[in-house]
Amino acid sequence: SGTGNKEVIETAAPGKFSDLPGTAVCLCGEEKMKRRWIVFIGKNLIRILLLTICISMVTFALMKASPIDPLQANVGQAALGTMSQEQREKLEEYWGVNTPPIRQYLSWAGDFVRGDMGISLLYRQPVTEVIAVKLSNSLFLMITAWIISGVLGFLLGVVSGMNQGKFVDKLIRGYCLGVSSTPAFWLALLLLMIFSVWLQLFPIGLSVPIGVEASGVTFLDRVYHAVLPALTLSITGVSNIALHTREKMIDVMQSDYVLFARMRGEKGWRLFRYYGFRNVLLPAVTLHFASISEIFGGSVLVEQVFSYPGLGQAAVAAGLGSDLPLLMAITIVSALIVFGGNLAANLLYGMIDPRIRRGGAVK
Repeated sequence: SGTGNKEVIETAAPGKFSDLPGTAVCLCGEEKMKRRWIVFIGKNLIRILLLTICISMVTFALMKASPIDPLQANVGQAALGTMSQEQREKLEEYWGVNTPPIRQYLSWAGDFVRGDMGISLLYRQPVTEVIAVKLSNSLFLMITAWIISGVLGFLLGVVSGMNQGKFVDKLIRGYCLGVSSTPAFWLALLLLMIFSVWLQLFPIGLSVPIGVEASGVTFLDRVYHAVLPALTLSITGVSNIALHTREKMIDVMQSDYVLFARMRGEKGWRLFRYYGFRNVLLPAVTLHFASISEIFGGSVLVEQVFSYPGLGQAAVAAGLGSDLPLLMAITIVSALIVFGGNLAANLLYGMIDPRIRRGGAVK
């Protein structure tokens, strides 16, 4: 009918026919969708806040339950034996040995909420400054590895899925299964031995050249030192997304609409572009944003092997040295980045899948 046609026109181009009956229906639907997204984001932010508080409590409890004596770990047993009782008491006060745990946690939490992360007991600097330096190194490394592993894993999964049962499929599957069972630290040692020790193509470690002032370090120097660590993280991060994308691509290639497209003579790139890309992109994006936590976990081991001064190496040093303010701050920052990646994946759903963009999955 005429009214139905007007509503279709108004829904397709809102704002042009404001005097038609379909306008109110369209605007009402948009408002409901906005409210759903606001509620959805609000619920996720509340979950992130509660999880962050729980993580801080668990981290603090584990630090307090640690058998490591901060005085012996940082001063040494021989030096403690030569100190007077007054000096030992000052050190115990500095490291918070005799402070009640509950009072210590509440004091730390209150300062953290106000933006004061405290002073690092190991570096004798504000924790914010230490994290700013370490995080910049780690982010450069992890973002590079995250992008490479995502793009390469997606491409390998698509190629493998579109050539199911062929030699290239078996080759990619064998590679992914082999890499997924390989420890990150072992792969880092292997690459270090081959490319740094034997071939001498890359430096053995660190993030900048030895003996060069900070003002003399160029961007290419940082990239050159980050190649092997980033390559290690990329290789270990490829397998999961490649195998997952392969399974989704096989499902798409066996679907009725792809079989019908093949009957019409479509194949190869056109088949993937028009029928496979969007269907496999959504689960790949989901899995890849969820893999941020794996990148963080792998960076701790990789940074130790390559002596890369990043957040992972600082976390190990803080844990072994009982540097409570630094370790707590690193844990919270890492958790927020991981939670932020998961939230970003949920929000990107609506940009990729039109069914979710209409608000059906946000209820």
